[in-house]
Amino acid sequence: MRYRLTFVVGLALGYVLGTRAGRERYEQLRKTARQVAQNPAVRNTAESAAQQGRQFAGKAYHVVSDKVGDRVPDSVSDRVRSLRERNANGTRGEDDWGTSNT
Repeated sequence: MRYRLTFVVGLALGYVLGTRAGRERYEQLRKTARQVAQNPAVRNTAESAAQQGRQFAGKAYHVVSDKVGDRVPDSVSDRVRSLRERNANGTRGEDDWGTSNT
């Protein structure tokens, strides 16, 4: 109960302070965020981090698939393969399990 009360108080305080700051402060923060996002150094760093993340994920995938091997039931591996093919083809939206990829 104490955590809920703390959360609600924080939410209310954030709302009050946010409404007092108003639209001008929002636009100022938005402009600053856009300038930071368009900075070439930030973009290069973000792209480097994304590339390293993709490489790490690929290595982790291979390590896990080598260790798991035949222990995964065929129904699960077939389902994962079909989802991977669907995503590779650019199809998005709701899948057969009722979850959304948005």
